Amino acid sequence: MINNSDISIVLIDDHQVVREGLKSALTSHGFSVVGEAASKKEAFAQIAHVNPKVIVVDLHLPDGSGLDLIAWARGISSTLGIVVLTMSDDDTSLLASLQSGANAFLSKSAPLSHVISAITLAFISPQSFTGTGLTDAIKRKRDGFGITARELTVLEFLPKGLTSASIAKNLYLSEATVKSHLASIYRKLHVANRAQAVVVAMKNGIIS
Repeated sequence: MINNSDISIVLIDDHQVVREGLKSALTSHGFSVVGEAASKKEAFAQIAHVNPKVIVVDLHLPDGSGLDLIAWARGISSTLGIVVLTMSDDDTSLLASLQSGANAFLSKSAPLSHVISAITLAFISPQSFTGTGLTDAIKRKRDGFGITARELTVLEFLPKGLTSASIAKNLYLSEATVKSHLASIYRKLHVANRAQAVVVAMKNGIIS
């Protein structure tokens, strides 16, 4: 059984009142808040100094994006829990947080119980991701390019490096049909080849 006291946390937000309120709420539930930071620079120092189990980070910091901090933190640790708590409750921020290596994405208007659940899950399973509306966000991103469900299925095979014939075999389609889907995908993504399609699709959260 996990004790909240085992979960050491660094809070990263440029608003002191937010940090103080969150710290008070979390400590009252037994969590161990071991550091605070109001900027990326302070966060780098705090994380390196106290080696927390979880960080709770806003995306908007005075010296840059919290996404850069998330990517850096994930780059140095695969076991660190990373929870995004932000006012930017939109598809772009949600998908960017996922791609940067966060474990959870919540709006600052979320109930405390949701924040606590996200922190606990990030601690238990630092390779997981939870975010309200993730499925819908991915669908909207996909639909923004007009990618059909069948084209998406073909697109998901591209990072695996399979030939058109192999993709066709996996999907029980003809090779000609797969090539037709690929041509449509390239046109919709405004790319010229498979490699470019994979890059654009991953960058825009269509595939992971």
